[in-house]
Amino acid sequence: MRRAATILSLVLLGAGLLAAGLHAASAPAEGWTEEERAIIRSLALNALPPQPADPSNWVADDPRAAVLGRALFFDVRLSANGQVACATCHLPERQFQDDVPLARGVGMTSRRTMPIAGMAHSPFLFWDGRKDSLWSQALGPLESPVEHGGNRTQYARIIAEHYRESYEAVFGPMPDMSHLPPRAGPVADLDAAAAWKAMAETDRYAVNRVFANIGKAIAAFERTVLPTQTRFDAYASALGSSGGAGILTEDEVAGLRLFIGKGECVNCHNGPLLTDNHFHNTGVPAAPGLPEDQGRAAGAKLVREDPFNCLGPYSDAGEGDCSELRFMAADGHELLRAFKTPSLRGAADRPPYMHAGQIATLADVVAHYNAAPAAPAGHSELRPLKLSEAERRQLMAFLATLNPKAEGQSRNGF
Repeated sequence: MRRAATILSLVLLGAGLLAAGLHAASAPAEGWTEEERAIIRSLALNALPPQPADPSNWVADDPRAAVLGRALFFDVRLSANGQVACATCHLPERQFQDDVPLARGVGMTSRRTMPIAGMAHSPFLFWDGRKDSLWSQALGPLESPVEHGGNRTQYARIIAEHYRESYEAVFGPMPDMSHLPPRAGPVADLDAAAAWKAMAETDRYAVNRVFANIGKAIAAFERTVLPTQTRFDAYASALGSSGGAGILTEDEVAGLRLFIGKGECVNCHNGPLLTDNHFHNTGVPAAPGLPEDQGRAAGAKLVREDPFNCLGPYSDAGEGDCSELRFMAADGHELLRAFKTPSLRGAADRPPYMHAGQIATLADVVAHYNAAPAAPAGHSELRPLKLSEAERRQLMAFLATLNPKAEGQSRNGF
C-alpha cells in the first residue's frame, strides 16, 4: 500500500511538473506581452524581406556583374595615386567600415564611413541621402578629390585595358576612347575639368555610360554583402518556441526591454536592419574644425540634381519607377542637420559614432540620447529619457548582442 501511494505521488508530481512546464512554454517569455514579442520578432534577421529590385540597374542581380564589381571594389588603380580602393575604407573584416572618425582616401573626408551590409534595402545612401541607389553611391567617392580623386576617362581607360572582356560580357562593347584625353571629367582638378569641357557631347555621353556601368557592377557586388546572425536573432527566433531562455543574460533582456520601451530606441532603429532608413536631427554636436554640415537639407537637393539618379539618362528605370525620388521631401526645417539612421547591427563593435565620429564611445552615445541636448542647428527630435546608470548599462549590454557571431563572418565569402 505504501509503495502504491509512493508511485501515485510520483505520478501526480510528474503530472504537475509537466503541466507547469506546458504552462511556462505557453506563457510569454521573460514576462513579454504579445505586443512586445511581436516587436522583438520584427527586429530579427529572419524577418528581413528579400532585397528589393533596383529598376535603375538592370544588372543588379547578375552574377557576372557581381564578379566584375568585386574586382573593381578592391582595385587601387581606381584612384588618383594608385593606392585607394573602395575596400580602403570599407574593410570586409571590419563590417565594411574603417574604425576612424573621418574616412581617409587620397585626403581626409568630413564624414564617417558607413557599413554596407543590407544597404540594398535603403532608398537613399550616405549620411545625407544624396544618392538614391547603390550604383550611384559608388560613383561619388570615385570623383571626390579627398576619396579616390580620379576622373571619368581615367576610369574608362582602366576598364578598357584591364577589364574589357568581363565588362563587355555584361554591358556590351566598349566605346572607342583612343582619341580621348587620358584624364578628363567634371571634377575639382582644373585640367581634367577643362579637358572634359572640350570633349564632344557624344564622347562625354559614351564615357558617362561606362562610368555608370562601373557603379552598377560595384552595386551588384555590394548587394551580396549581407548582415549576419547575432545572439539577439537567436533569442528573437526562440520567442516563438522555447522562449529564448539562457540565450541572453538578465541585463541583456532588461536592455532589450528598455530598447523597445522607455529608451524609445525602436522609434528610429526598427525593422530587421535596426534602422528606419530615414533622416533625423538628434542634436548631435558639430565636429570641430569641419565646415557646416546641413545633413539631409543639402542631400535632398543634391540627389534631385544628380545626373546618375533613378530618373537620369543613365538609369535603367521605367516610366512608373523611382517613386522614392519622385515623392521624397525635398525641403523643410526638419531636414536641417537631419542625418540617416545607421543600422545598429554590429554598432557596439565599431566606434566612434555619428556622421563625423564626434562621439567616441557607446556609453557616450547612450548618455547623449539620455540627456537630449539642443541641436546646434535645426530642431532635435530627442527628449530626455531619464535612464538611471544601471539602465544605461543594461541598454549597452543589449546593444552588444547585435554584434555578428564569430562564425557568421564567412557568410559573404570574406
